[in-house]
Amino acid sequence: MTIRLPSLTSLRAFEAAARLRSFKKAAGELSVTATAISHRIRVLEEYLERPLFLRKVRAVELTPDGLTLFTAVHSGFETISAAIKHIQKPRRQSVMLSTTPAFATKWLIPRLVFFQEAYPDIDLHIHASNTPVDLNTGTVDLAVRYGLGQYAGESATLLLEDHFAPVASPTLLTTINQDASQWPLIHFDWHHPLPVDLTWGAWAQASGLKPSDLSTGMRYFEESHAIQATIAGQGVALLSLLLIEEELRLGVLQVVTKPSLKGMAYHVLKSSQYPVSEAAAIVENWLLRIAHKNVADIMK
Repeated sequence: MTIRLPSLTSLRAFEAAARLRSFKKAAGELSVTATAISHRIRVLEEYLERPLFLRKVRAVELTPDGLTLFTAVHSGFETISAAIKHIQKPRRQSVMLSTTPAFATKWLIPRLVFFQEAYPDIDLHIHASNTPVDLNTGTVDLAVRYGLGQYAGESATLLLEDHFAPVASPTLLTTINQDASQWPLIHFDWHHPLPVDLTWGAWAQASGLKPSDLSTGMRYFEESHAIQATIAGQGVALLSLLLIEEELRLGVLQVVTKPSLKGMAYHVLKSSQYPVSEAAAIVENWLLRIAHKNVADIMK
């Protein structure tokens, strides 16, 4: 069904004049002359075949028909204005961040509540995988990876440095002696060859033992599974002190003995070919701020 309405120009002039109770003020608001306002309202009255205003010397008043029309027109304009504001409201932005499952589980996810509080309009999607992603394809915006900071085709910013040490649950610690070759050991597999040896074999050499002395024990495919097994008291594991900082703080895990091995570092990666979005830049800066706070807290 076709809806027949007077011209929008006449309705706007009428609404302004009725709301302000003045043709002159309505003219100022709409940037036209008072004569133009008067003409548009007269056209509207002729269309309706009803007077809409009682014209007085210093002001105008609505007639009953005018009040009826003003109520409807004013409400309609407010509805239109609200719809336009809703449509023009900035769209939510999303950022895809790729990282390893262990880093996502043990370090990143517990801190995401702070990101959501600070940036409620950014949807952060976490891609947890041990397989490196190509940041130049546009699928993933940022990545956090573990290494020496040398990544071809990608820009790397240092996030956190790492150390590894033997750790165990307090209960297990009461049952083992100082002879590391007698410890029930937990191993986990690195998914890619590392330029730094962070295995029990490397720790054995640093401790004056033979690598073969620390070769037996349980083995897990995922680092996060090895952490959970250590918490459960299944054995002693050579773990990242960065990833278990909360467990160490709570006393759920304890360092068994020295030495610790210097690990590599986590870096924030982004494409070196294409600029990141404003939202991705916000995520990168937030990660660096949180990491800086993390280091400051540890050094207290």
